[in-house]
Amino acid sequence: MNVLTIDIGGTFIKYATMSDDGIILSRGKVETPQNSRNDLIETLAGLYRQEEEKFNIDGMAISLPGIIDSENGYVVMGGALRYNDDFYLRHALYQRCPVRIVMENDAKCAVMAEATVGSLKDVRNGFALIFGTMVGGGFVKDRELYRGKHFSAGEVSYIITSRSVDPSIEGVWGNQCSTLSLCNRYARIKGRPVEEVDGIRFFQAVEDGDPDARSCLDKFAHEVAIQIFNIQNVLDPDRFAIGGGISAQPTLIDAIRTNLNRLYAYCPYHVAQAEVVTCKFQNDANLVGALQCYLADVKDGENVETFDTVREAVLPA
Repeated sequence: MNVLTIDIGGTFIKYATMSDDGIILSRGKVETPQNSRNDLIETLAGLYRQEEEKFNIDGMAISLPGIIDSENGYVVMGGALRYNDDFYLRHALYQRCPVRIVMENDAKCAVMAEATVGSLKDVRNGFALIFGTMVGGGFVKDRELYRGKHFSAGEVSYIITSRSVDPSIEGVWGNQCSTLSLCNRYARIKGRPVEEVDGIRFFQAVEDGDPDARSCLDKFAHEVAIQIFNIQNVLDPDRFAIGGGISAQPTLIDAIRTNLNRLYAYCPYHVAQAEVVTCKFQNDANLVGALQCYLADVKDGENVETFDTVREAVLPA
């Protein structure tokens, strides 16, 4: 079985044709359309035609931002791609791609990668935090991805941290504790344009002993530790996995653990302590997870629609 896996990001669409045992047969990336859902559909259809010419594509597995009703192939809210709001994306794709299609939120795909073949595969309940433009999250309960009634379980970005009665967009955790916010905070302290500071440059400054960079990292790690502490007490998972590009930095995980230990040391109550590890998968997490979502869907017998069964619903007479 060959599956075209697609990871739709705010800037680029990464794709890979993978066998069902995870072997990558081909891969590449293209720019993400910024203007309309029609442009997105045409881009995805083009990738399908391109890969179908080289391989026999049995299905498509799509990772994308937003709140996703994966059962019905419906984008409730498009996240970074707001033109996808309120859109039956899978039905539109069936017009161009007559194969089984599975789609899931990008952070939940990353969680599935960790839960099936990564750092959470040996635990019953696990939680993953994925740091990028905002903060993605997902909860694995009894070894299955838990989506919640409104498909938003694990959406930690929208946790309100401001005490204001009317919190601004800056008052949600995803805008306060993302990789972007970390780099921007450091850039402002240094008086540098924000576009000059990325994760690589920031952590190089940490390694070089820059006290401002170290202070920013400690503040960031403290904010992360607080939310891990809170989630641990609400859901009591066996383990937390930290993902996203910056998770490859050992100093980040060390700083989070240090701040967590400090919280537990000062907590006046006996509470369960969170275990924190690094995600196994980095840049390929969403592709690997999309494949795992597809395989789980096939195993469960869900999404039995095919191009023919939805033809009347999506094509004009």
